Amino acid sequence: MAKTSPIEFIRQVQAETRKVVWPGRRQTVMTAVMVIVMTSMLALFFVGIDSIFDAIVKALLSLAG
Repeated sequence: MAKTSPIEFIRQVQAETRKVVWPGRRQTVMTAVMVIVMTSMLALFFVGIDSIFDAIVKALLSLAG
């Protein structure tokens, strides 16, 4: 594998950067909204699971004590 000079590396990076297709404003907003929705759903799911386990542990501790 041949070594690349720093100048050639920078040229290659610039060439690859020109190929990048950046998302538009609409796509960025839609993605952000979906992330917020999914994060909220996961938070509610884990709160529910935590509440169920909390109730189970409290019930088991009340039987023991």
